[in-house]
Amino acid sequence: MEQPASGAEPAGAADGDVAEALDRPLPDRVRRRVVALVSDAFGGLTVTELPAQLRQYARFTPTRRAKFAGNAMAAALESDPLFRQRIGERIGQSQPELAGALEAGSPPAAADPVDVAAAAYVLRPPGWVKLVAAAGEEAQRADAERADEEARRELERLREELALARAQTKSETERLRTELEAARKETESLHRKLRSAQSDVKRGEAALRRTNAESEAAKAEAAAQVSAAESETRRIKARLGEAESAVEASRKAAREGRSVEDMRLRLLLDTVLESAQGLRRELALPPAAARPADTVDAVEPGRMSPKDVAARALSETDPALLDQLLALPQSHLVVDGYNVTKTGYPTMPLEKQRLRLLGGLAMLAAQTGAEMTCVFDGAELAAPVLLAPPRGVRVLFSKPGVTADELIRQLVRAEPPGRPVVVVSTDREVADGVAKAGARPVASALLLKRLSRV
Repeated sequence: MEQPASGAEPAGAADGDVAEALDRPLPDRVRRRVVALVSDAFGGLTVTELPAQLRQYARFTPTRRAKFAGNAMAAALESDPLFRQRIGERIGQSQPELAGALEAGSPPAAADPVDVAAAAYVLRPPGWVKLVAAAGEEAQRADAERADEEARRELERLREELALARAQTKSETERLRTELEAARKETESLHRKLRSAQSDVKRGEAALRRTNAESEAAKAEAAAQVSAAESETRRIKARLGEAESAVEASRKAAREGRSVEDMRLRLLLDTVLESAQGLRRELALPPAAARPADTVDAVEPGRMSPKDVAARALSETDPALLDQLLALPQSHLVVDGYNVTKTGYPTMPLEKQRLRLLGGLAMLAAQTGAEMTCVFDGAELAAPVLLAPPRGVRVLFSKPGVTADELIRQLVRAEPPGRPVVVVSTDREVADGVAKAGARPVASALLLKRLSRV
């Protein structure tokens, strides 16, 4: 077939285009085939031979061009005769038989109508509109026949499924009826058993109530008997305890009546003896060197007068005063515990206050050798105190109903007259009371100052 020269519109083409035009949209299948033909022939053209809107797709593969530039190629093919002519030339080169048959006006009878219509749409031979319309009708008729065939097959399938569903439904209905009848019979049997069980339960509950009533009565009677027996036992134990306490008190009074007096006498004797020995050591008077006349105070020639001798007593706040008192023979230091701790370190917990004071007293006892007793008020205790008294310090808590002040006065009254007893407390009532009993009161601050030197 002769091909028109590139760049020139073939003779009669413009007239054919004007004479022949589609009066309806291009069928979809034909359009897709046209886009495929243009995409395949697209690669044989140079960039300058392409319309401006298609040059960006020059490097695309035919598949990508058909996918991304389909609409642009269809529009260019319709609006640009020169581009359509160049594509037609490429189709004539790739499908010469089909192109020649279309130019001759006798398309192959065995060719696919869609291929014939697509090639005719690009080449635009005489009668191409009829070929495109015929291909569209043929494609629609084939689609309709294919849709009818699919619908017929789908209808047959649905009929088969319906028949199968009906058969299954009938079988399932029969089975459910059989199961329902069996369930009804089972339900009736269970109802009869339930009524029988309810009757048995009612009889059992009545018997249980009778048994519970009898058991409660027996428990009440036994409880009354036990309570009476316990009351009698407690009364007998109380009388027995009173008798034992009376006997023990009698025995203790008999033992302590003599032992307390002996202890007081012995302690007083030891105090007098140690005082005499201490006085002898302190005086240390030579037998022949001293005479009574030497004790007369007078001014000797060349000696200082009494006005030049400074005589000064110790202050009540001087810790050396406490050392002098504790240096006395058989001295006994009685400490009002909480009075001292709440004066020196009141913000600490009571337990730490006791431990700090007792630690200082233990070191003071080791230094002086004096007897020491620390008294705490037992009314402030929430529970018994687990405390190991330090070495050389006696720790006492007042009994319920007895204050620490009263316990201190009892300790002072228990000492024999003449024994040096020192009581540490800033409580004026305590100081006055122990002073009347012969003890020497000192302030708590004095003991705190002395303990700070330990």
